[in-house]
Amino acid sequence: MRSKRINRKEIEKDPIYQSELVTKLTNRVMTQGKKTIAQNHVYKAFEIIKEKTKKDPLEVFEKALENVKPQMEVRARRVGGAAYQVPMPVRGQRKETLAVRWIIKAAQARPNKTYHHFYEKLASEIMDASKKEGDAIKRKEDTQKMAEANKAFAHFRW
Repeated sequence: MRSKRINRKEIEKDPIYQSELVTKLTNRVMTQGKKTIAQNHVYKAFEIIKEKTKKDPLEVFEKALENVKPQMEVRARRVGGAAYQVPMPVRGQRKETLAVRWIIKAAQARPNKTYHHFYEKLASEIMDASKKEGDAIKRKEDTQKMAEANKAFAHFRW
């Protein structure tokens, strides 16, 4: 039997948009505990989104997250000395976490030639994800394809 349930820490809402999602994004962007710098990056990215799309940046970000959230993923499961990639549905909190992580990773991976600052990369990745384009969406589709391809091992689910 597994140990007791994990008590998740309450996440405070960010000061400007009053959203837990923005706080999660800020916390993932943050490096070396420098939260104010991370907040500046996120808010500047949101300003760029507002300028370019003429929409509420929070709505664009939520749509992007919704598009990037994976439904299925593969997990390694050892059965009789062999490791199988077993497809499993992704649970609620993890969907959000993966989506935020993938958007930030995709933004960091963008080339420096066209963008001078991280917040520009982040803004364009969020806008792309809201239009179902970009590396974060590609990552989600690859994950879904892997799960689809390994459907034969679904009976190893635990």
